[in-house]
Amino acid sequence: MANGIYKITEDFEKALSDYTGAPYVITVDNQSNALFLSLMYEKICGQEITIPDRTYPSVPCEIIHAGGKVKFKETKNKTLTGAYQLEPTNVWDSALSFTHNMYKAGTHMCVSFTGPYKHFKLSKGGAILTDNHDAYLWFKRARYSGRRECSYHDDHLDMLGWNFYMMPELAARGLLLMSQFYNGEGKPKHNEDLELPYPDLSKFKIYTEANR
Repeated sequence: MANGIYKITEDFEKALSDYTGAPYVITVDNQSNALFLSLMYEKICGQEITIPDRTYPSVPCEIIHAGGKVKFKETKNKTLTGAYQLEPTNVWDSALSFTHNMYKAGTHMCVSFTGPYKHFKLSKGGAILTDNHDAYLWFKRARYSGRRECSYHDDHLDMLGWNFYMMPELAARGLLLMSQFYNGEGKPKHNEDLELPYPDLSKFKIYTEANR
């Protein structure tokens, strides 16, 4: 361990930072929890958050869990392509986007490594890309049960966090798999945004009734 967080996790986060262009990267156990933490940091409780009506079901779930209200925006197609903003926040759902220098300044971009359709097939996991140092420090504690990077016997426990950290075995595998995103000369590759079909979530009362 390196002061409470596994060194291999820090190495993986550094590799992700180098590839995506994000100054800070915080890995978590899945992208849904990355969205939740980002929305909690943005303090969206009571706010209306606009998202496409065709997206993965966990997105409205995390908005509601964070205290927000979901507003669906009608999309022309039955598919979703690349990244989109959870308006009006600085949070981006980037589950379908992962490429070199993808980071957008001033945002919390949430990427996914879960499932068979992603560019980065890690089986499970996600990360938050950010350039906000204060947010970075908050995310690191929030994912780790509110703990600082020291033994809990020595910590002054003063934050309610969550158990969202990435297992070191996955971080180790992720670090090995990063090589697929570079060519034989060590230059980073570009990945096109993914496009996937999703149901129209605005038809399901569970998301709209939670707004009442």
